[in-house]
Amino acid sequence: MTEGSRTGILKRQSPGRIIAAGFVVLIFLGSLLLMLPCSVREGVEVRYLDMLYTSTSAVCVTGLAVVDFGSTFTAVGKVILALLVQVGGLGVTAVGAGIIIAIGKRVDLKTRDMVRESMNMGTRKGVVLFVRDIFFTTVLFEISGAVLSFFVFIKKYPIPEAVGYSLFHAIAAFNNSGMDIFGSGENLMSYRDDVLLNVVTCGMTALGGIGFLVIREVWSKRFRWKKFSMHTKVVLSVSFSLMISGTLLLKMTEKISWLGAFFYSVSARTAGFSTYPLREFSNGGVIVLLVLMFIGASPGSTGGGIKTSTLFVLIQGVRKAATNKAEKGFHYAIPENAFRKASVVTMLSAAVIIGGTFGMAVLEPDMELKDLLFEITSAFATVGLSVGITPELCDGSKILSICIMYIGRLGPLTVASLWHYTKGERIRYPEGNISIG
Repeated sequence: MTEGSRTGILKRQSPGRIIAAGFVVLIFLGSLLLMLPCSVREGVEVRYLDMLYTSTSAVCVTGLAVVDFGSTFTAVGKVILALLVQVGGLGVTAVGAGIIIAIGKRVDLKTRDMVRESMNMGTRKGVVLFVRDIFFTTVLFEISGAVLSFFVFIKKYPIPEAVGYSLFHAIAAFNNSGMDIFGSGENLMSYRDDVLLNVVTCGMTALGGIGFLVIREVWSKRFRWKKFSMHTKVVLSVSFSLMISGTLLLKMTEKISWLGAFFYSVSARTAGFSTYPLREFSNGGVIVLLVLMFIGASPGSTGGGIKTSTLFVLIQGVRKAATNKAEKGFHYAIPENAFRKASVVTMLSAAVIIGGTFGMAVLEPDMELKDLLFEITSAFATVGLSVGITPELCDGSKILSICIMYIGRLGPLTVASLWHYTKGERIRYPEGNISIG
């Protein structure tokens, strides 16, 4: 196959297919790099499936672990993990476009379309400037988070280790990946009472979760609420409401501190860091976490879930059906097709979780259904929280979880549309009648 024919095939593919393929390539490349002798500690034996799972968890910014990162990987392996999380969080296309810009090349229209789709931009106009803003914002926030985290880790580790832990934690937090490299699988439980680290982690997670579009608009409009677009107002208001309501509900259901309740209210919406053992949570607390995980972060962010804007549109659509009042928010009318798209995303997401839970229940008959549902929801929403069953999964369950994480990172609607990319049907059928409700 000539270079021209390969280029022609690439141009005929939809942006969604190219993005999906890019993530697959990155996952497999990451798994091979993690298998290298320089990545694994001497005397530690690893299986390829476990490294494939780890690479998927990093690229899909999930954080679920089938091996202990701290005791398995060398410094080189941990650097590879951090790079996979960084590229996976920002998106393959955004990183690719950033490299093109950095070397002084022109970003073509196809690449602009891919960045636009991956970041949920309405137009390709200003894509190059937006990519530059993404990299500047990421570097600024991650360095700031690393510096603040350093003051915590320096109390326990030598300077070189403290610097490494600070940088890795900042990258994991901003990209909403709950990975930790401390070892022993305790995550941040030994820091549950450290106010600085809890606040820094929550702040980094929240900033990464609201999306680059929102961060850019808030900064450019100098934090003036009245000048914000409808999207920014929806994301900020829903995110804040979920933080507060999640904190109150978790404090009501669990015997944890207010700081712990707030931390989990933020972390459950795709970050995946833990400060309390989830196995000790009550059924009520688990339900709260499941809901928060399912909702997730916001469009164009480093997080997963159905997204905050989807929840807002669903609520307004139900409100319209119940009261016959117009769908609106913040003095704007909601687009006509928004409720239909939000409903499709929610139904597909629920179908993936239900199907995944059923599949894992078949593969893991001895595990509790509640634990399996929690595991699959965490994988789909790219959260990384677990009740501790991840290392115990059989090979079939690990492969299933890999697929669920991949679908969750791309989005179920994007995955569903990969197989059918046309300009639409030309034939129109007469409208039928069907009873609803």
